[in-house]
Order: sequence, then C-alpha cells, then structure tokens
Amino acid sequence: MIEVIKYPSVFESTNLELRNVARDLVSGLKIFHNDVGYLVGDLALSEGTSPHRNINSSPDEDDYRIFLQAGLLLASQRLGSPITVTTGFPFSTFQVFKEKAYQLLEKEHLIEFDTHTFGGGGKKKLAVEVDRAAVLPEVVGCSIAVRQLEHNAARNFFVISLGYGTMEAILSTEGGLVQRSSVSTFGLRYAVNALTRELQKDHYLDLKTEHQIDQYFSDGTIFLNRKRLDLRELRKQVLTQYFRDVISPSLRKAFTDTDFAKTEDLYLAGGGANYVDLVNLIKEEFDGILNVHVPQNPEQLASIGYCYNSLAMNGGAKDKAVGLDLGNSSTILTTFKQEKGI
Repeated sequence: MIEVIKYPSVFESTNLELRNVARDLVSGLKIFHNDVGYLVGDLALSEGTSPHRNINSSPDEDDYRIFLQAGLLLASQRLGSPITVTTGFPFSTFQVFKEKAYQLLEKEHLIEFDTHTFGGGGKKKLAVEVDRAAVLPEVVGCSIAVRQLEHNAARNFFVISLGYGTMEAILSTEGGLVQRSSVSTFGLRYAVNALTRELQKDHYLDLKTEHQIDQYFSDGTIFLNRKRLDLRELRKQVLTQYFRDVISPSLRKAFTDTDFAKTEDLYLAGGGANYVDLVNLIKEEFDGILNVHVPQNPEQLASIGYCYNSLAMNGGAKDKAVGLDLGNSSTILTTFKQEKGI
C-alpha cells in the first residue's frame, strides 16, 4: 500500500520568526537555503504575502532546490536514511535537465529547517543520503503507475498527462514508449491565464498570484470586492478553448492510424483529469475509437510511478523507495506504507 503527501508548489522568503502557526511539519515547512528562510507549501499560503513558483524551473534555480529539500526532508521523516528517489520532468525539458537533476539528487543532503512553526524547539539540521536516483519523463511515470494500479490495463495504451505547466501524451507499450507518438505542449496554465484575462476585463484582481488564480479555477469560485463569483461557466469556456486550440491539434498531429491499431484504451493523468468538462471533450474526440479511463487521484500518478521505479531500482526495498513529483502546481511525495508515518 502506498502513502501520498501533497502540498502546493509555492514558496516565499521570509525574515519573520513564526511560532505555533501549523499543526505539523507538512503544514509548517520552513526551509533554510543559503542562509535565507523560505516558507514552503501550505505555510507559504497561510503566512506569506506573495507565494509563487517559476514554471518548469531548472535544477540550478533556487525554487527547485528548495522544493527538493522539502521533499527529501518529509521522505526522511517517514523512512529515515538512506533513501532511493525517482523524480522527473516534462518531455519539453527532460533532456536538458535530467543530468543536472541526477547529479543534484544522488548524494548526501544537509537540510536545515525550523521546527518553531509547529511547536518545536527551533532550527534543526538533518542529513539525508540519497543512495540511488533516477530521473524520468513525467508521462513515463504515469504509465508505470497505470501498469501497477490498473490490473485490467491492456498491454498497450495511450496516456495523456494534463499537467499545469505542460500537457504530455504518449503511446505506452510493453516494450516501452513509442517516441514518435510523444507530445509535449502547453498545460492547464493556458486555460488559467485565459480565465484571468477574462476576469480582468470587468474586475480588479487585487494583485492575486498565478497560483491563487489556479486555486480559484479549481474551486470554481472567487471572491472579488466582497462578492462571490461563480467561475464554473467561464472555466468551461476556457477549457473548451484550450482543448480546441492546443490539445486536439497536438494529438491529431502525433497519434497516427498505426498507433490506434495497437490499442483501444486511453488513460488520463494529471490535475486536468479532475475537470469533468475537459474529460468530456477528450471522450468526444475519441468516441468510438478509444475507451477513456480516469484513474482515482489522477494527479498522483506520476509520483506513484516514480515510487515504483525506485522500488525496482533498489531491489524491492519498500522502506527506502520514494517518488517525488516536483510539479508546477503541487508537490507530491509517494512512499510505501510503513508502520510509523509522519
């Protein structure tokens, strides 16, 4: 059985000392990087003023390293050290970033964090050893998860990962992915930005960050000028625009009749698979051609697949295997269930 921790991929630097503002380490993440304190995840949203993250950031950038340290800290609290870690990138950045990420991962990490936030005694340092590491394309992680979790899955199937920064698609076969069929294009951010532009025509958004708008997009409502606005119809419009302008043309270009002859199944992954309006558009596109499946918690599939990859790498040691999806919207950490959790 697997266990998943999910928190927003946002951070903000701070000089403030925060005490007893969170219930536990996950909701009270404060990481020190280059002697600067950073609020991460839920704590950045509750105590920060402008929580943010760069989209598809490089392993060289501070935000990637801060999120990585936070993830490794949480993993070590659950499993101890050493651990085996798999993470990934979209196809669009995978080739550029994979080697840097691997070099950054496979070593001993000295992580400094603040326990005052959740009632602890102050700053602590923890050494976390990553004894093995791997870096995969995100959609490959999703396909591994489908093969592990969907016991009735066919030998060959399509996977579409509807992420925030990128939309990825691939034909997965027993022998591996079909590189020619791979797709990497604009993610849900395209629709969120379209919704933002529509709102700005009639409303002042009060310096709300992109992540905050994404959360309102997900919730389907927003408060502006002390009034609650229903965003569901506007969300449906921009998702339809996103599908017609981006997703459908990309898939038509990549998937050929030869690919369709190999399978009748398509699995949806990523946070976008939680939007019924978008799922219905994809079902209409492939009506009579493919059976469209939405696994439970589709946004977790990449991280789950990474965790199973770590398990295969370390010879089946469940007490060391970690999947870490440093996503643009949420960071998702997956481990196998242990007797003692966080």
